[in-house]
Amino acid sequence: MFENLSERLDRSFKLLKGEGKITEINVAETLKDVRKALLDADVNYKVAKQFTDTVKEKALGQNVLTSIKPSQLMVKIVHDELASLMGGTAAEIDLKGSPSIILMSGLQGSGKTTFTGKLANMLKTKKGKSPLLVACDVYRPAAIEQLKVLGEQIGVPVYAELESKSPVEIALNAIKEAKNKGNDLVIVDTAGRLAIDEQMMQEITAIKNAIQPNETLFVVDAMTGQDAVNTAKEFNERLDFNGVVLTKLDGDTRGGAALSIRSVVDKPIKFVGTGEKMDALDVFHPDRMADRILGMGDIVSLVERAQEQYNEEEAKRLQKRIAKNQFDFNDFLTQIQQIKKMGNLKELASMIPGVGKALKNIDIDDNAFKSIEAIIFSMTPEERVNPGVLNGSRRQRIATGSGTSIQEVNKLVKQFEETRKMMKMLTAAKPGARKLPSFRR
Repeated sequence: MFENLSERLDRSFKLLKGEGKITEINVAETLKDVRKALLDADVNYKVAKQFTDTVKEKALGQNVLTSIKPSQLMVKIVHDELASLMGGTAAEIDLKGSPSIILMSGLQGSGKTTFTGKLANMLKTKKGKSPLLVACDVYRPAAIEQLKVLGEQIGVPVYAELESKSPVEIALNAIKEAKNKGNDLVIVDTAGRLAIDEQMMQEITAIKNAIQPNETLFVVDAMTGQDAVNTAKEFNERLDFNGVVLTKLDGDTRGGAALSIRSVVDKPIKFVGTGEKMDALDVFHPDRMADRILGMGDIVSLVERAQEQYNEEEAKRLQKRIAKNQFDFNDFLTQIQQIKKMGNLKELASMIPGVGKALKNIDIDDNAFKSIEAIIFSMTPEERVNPGVLNGSRRQRIATGSGTSIQEVNKLVKQFEETRKMMKMLTAAKPGARKLPSFRR
């Protein structure tokens, strides 16, 4: 995401490199390029102009310290303003009450039903909630079926009424059901609608008035760019929603919607969809997004994703095995599977500062571990536990069984042995271990 904008901003800042100080002339030249970059990224014109005017005012009011280059100062100012433009800090979702109620709204095809399932999954696993999904799209039978399939995937019940009843009645009945069954969260999925469709807009307004939700979220496809912002404005005038959800942000290399929508509707972006899987959903952090746009990575989000897969007991067990040099291919396979659960590999790599820029034109296949897993699965239990028995004939059998070459098997075994040695050394060098003697001159 934001690849095009990141590249253009990087080129803009290079205009200041080599300059001894910030002047009105070189700032104007740099910000002219920044404004073009924002407009090319489909950012609203008024938003882009106001943004560059604010940056110019702050840049000219700064005294550049001798230790800081003008380009570095400009990056800092642009970073802070980008974060402010997108809301400054992450916006919390209101989960008060029992049950707490969340109402979904949005255009047809915006990814609303899929997001409904993702949000239920997130709040169930991370907040310990017991959700009930409500199918209120009475116009599209496939939508009800889709929600049921998603509910089954994540282990969350779905309330639906096949008889032709009004969405308002269905939503009210679902809330009663939630109270009877002990569900402390109700997420109401509604039909997609156009802002110009007066009847449909009246219907969702009636649903909101009847159920009085804690949160009304507007779900919009980020790839629709400036149209997403205009639609959000029209929906907000009717619904006065609490927050925005940007879906398919991973497919948008421009990012104009994320940068414009907060300023235009004055409502926070609360969540962003970053893939098709049910766990591909992130809380929106403006400061972290500004880091990523400017190629600074996003270490905090990377660590958070790693911690979600982190099991303290498993980590202690693994540490003991490494210390005793017992780390084997079963442990190696477990580590690979945990990394895969963290998400898209290229996105994970781009969270490391500097790596995103280096990977700009490189495609990292999510199946990158497939051949490694195939090789390990082709080993016998004894071979996984004791790699030392892997002689030539065993390696050839493994290569044939995994559909790989003997060279690939040899390469994996060599890398595994080097990894095991490195882990052993790091464990031995931890605080409290015996230090090497020092040498006096």
